[in-house]
Amino acid sequence: MSGQALRVAWYWLRTNFARRWTGYLTIVLIVGLLGGVAIGSITAARRTESSFQVFLKHTNPSDMGLLLYAPNETTALSHLRYVKHVETMSYNVFALPAGTGGAPRNPPAFKSGDVVPIGSLNGEYFNQDKVAVVEGRMANPRRADEFVLTTAAARLLGWHVGQSIPMYFYTTAQAQLPGIGTAAVKPTLRLTMHLVGTVVFNNEVVLDEVDRYPTFMLFTPTLTRQFAATGLDYDEYALQLQHGARDVPAVEREIIAKLPKGTTYQFHVTSVVAGQVDRSIEPEAIALGVFGLIMLLATLIIAGGLVARVLQSDENDMETVRALGGSPAAVVTTRLLGVLGAVLVGAVLAVAVAILTSPLSPIGPVRSVYPYRGVSFDGSVLGLGFVALVVSLSAFAYVLARRRSQQRRASLSGSTIPVSSRAARFASSVGLPLTAVVGVRFALEPGRRREEVPVRSALFGAVVAVAIVVATLTFGSSLNTLISHPALYGWNWNFALSSSSGSVPPQSTSLLNKDPYVAAWSKTSFPNIQIDGVTVPVLSMPLHAKVYPPLLSGHEVDAENQIVLGEQTMQELHKKIGDTVVASYGSPHDAPIYLRGVLTIVGTATLPAVGNPQNLHTSMGTGGIVSDLVESSAMRKALASPYATLNGPPTVFIRLRPGVSVTKALASLRHIASVGNRAFTMATVWLSNRCSIRRRSKTIARSAPFPMCWLSRWPRERWRLSL
Repeated sequence: MSGQALRVAWYWLRTNFARRWTGYLTIVLIVGLLGGVAIGSITAARRTESSFQVFLKHTNPSDMGLLLYAPNETTALSHLRYVKHVETMSYNVFALPAGTGGAPRNPPAFKSGDVVPIGSLNGEYFNQDKVAVVEGRMANPRRADEFVLTTAAARLLGWHVGQSIPMYFYTTAQAQLPGIGTAAVKPTLRLTMHLVGTVVFNNEVVLDEVDRYPTFMLFTPTLTRQFAATGLDYDEYALQLQHGARDVPAVEREIIAKLPKGTTYQFHVTSVVAGQVDRSIEPEAIALGVFGLIMLLATLIIAGGLVARVLQSDENDMETVRALGGSPAAVVTTRLLGVLGAVLVGAVLAVAVAILTSPLSPIGPVRSVYPYRGVSFDGSVLGLGFVALVVSLSAFAYVLARRRSQQRRASLSGSTIPVSSRAARFASSVGLPLTAVVGVRFALEPGRRREEVPVRSALFGAVVAVAIVVATLTFGSSLNTLISHPALYGWNWNFALSSSSGSVPPQSTSLLNKDPYVAAWSKTSFPNIQIDGVTVPVLSMPLHAKVYPPLLSGHEVDAENQIVLGEQTMQELHKKIGDTVVASYGSPHDAPIYLRGVLTIVGTATLPAVGNPQNLHTSMGTGGIVSDLVESSAMRKALASPYATLNGPPTVFIRLRPGVSVTKALASLRHIASVGNRAFTMATVWLSNRCSIRRRSKTIARSAPFPMCWLSRWPRERWRLSL
């Protein structure tokens, strides 16, 4: 491009700008606004996709958690190889608000176990795994009279930020007394507690139904240390490792090998939870990204049509430039200068719009706790979006301008052929009626000179628009199908009868066999086992269970040495159907509470989000299914309770007969649950007298994350019947 051509183009632009500015402004606004929405949507998609990881990093997360029923092992754990730092949380905080007349009050949320008091022994939740404050502020760790709780706990208790609540605190020994919760047991400490904030724990940003309860109220280290147990108790340890998640399997093996025989334990792996949350957020991020790409394509199509119209409107002026001796380069440059300037300004505006709209992201559940709200600058997306707009539209404009210039030169040389649509010529050659040929020509011929129209770009835009609509409707229909058909995400039953005690008693399961509304039912438990050294949540089910999660490939487990895995878990283990894995729980010195065996992968399944609250659990592509026979007979005998009511499965999946009334079936199942409640009330009396024995024999393979002895400390737990 010569200097003379640029001077000619610049002169023409200055002298004709007053007549052309509306066309240029239209290009600027279309590229700037639509392109800005497109780039902003893609930026928001990336920000949404990474939002949980950003939030998690901001909380100074642990790499793994460990729940132990043992004396405080913080020091011992901190000396393990690969362990960098350990913080501790205790369930050993027994608090009741004061009621009328000075007696303690036991709120329904405490009775049901939906709200559980916990306390930090050092810096857990204050310095490590920091909670996100939703309202108010964080409690001062050096003050005993301040506490925070989750939004759900505040709602259940009817408390609000700024409220002062007189509370009574009891020791572990007092919590075992029959009169706990009444004036008969004098509290060790009376404090007026100040609720200073509501919070979200970093593993509760996205909750499956199974994780919603129990929810927590959190006390400071200054208060918690006053009630720290010196003997056996449940503490949860948060471990940060030297090499992050990579060290988790090695640390788990070392912990299992060093635990005293019979010690109960439960692992919680942060990377597994983070993966589940990321997968739950991914559909929103994908939808945003797809919307952004559609908007970008629409911007290019619409702006391309405007560019074609502006170039076409310059035809008469270009003839004047040629008549004055302008070279072909000068003609092309004159055509392009104003258009390219409008595209460039529009692209800059698009980047500005994308930056200004960035505070609207991320979307989804993480938004309320996202630590870096406000303007975001994603250089890679902004840069690529700017380049895509400028390069695509500039290239289109250049090709169109050059082509028009060549066509005009051919016309002047007398060698031009009348413009005609190939489709029209084809219609004529195959003998279609005259009316059809004329119709095709009217529809597809671009015309000449002043009558010329951008037929190809218009048709292309129409095709793309129809494709976008079809793709959008298909995506929406597919998403609606997934949401409206629970079997597609693992819930191929109607009801799940579960007990927070960890046992659906035989008094209830026997009635299921006789219920006229029930077509089939299957029992299941939710152990976490190590598979090739990686902690994996699994469903332990009978062979040939009548209600079984939907299979994706292969077949269900039909022998005790087989396993079905979720797709995501199988990818993380780098396995395929037909491969073998080593499954283990405990170590040889824990025998008979010990499991180790080689299992063959026989299939993949869509796994439901079920399990023990506040514990690793299966979800869609995460986890596995094993036979309940994977436990040896000696192990089952050691785990069994002498009281039959406590030997049932934690959950029973129930499928109704086709066509039955759901309302009547629900009423019948509630009656079955009430029968279990009555049996459980009797078991509670027995358990109160045997608490210490039961706690020592209990293992995580059959447990809920909170001790069954809680039943003797507070009024009995309630059963849950969940859809």
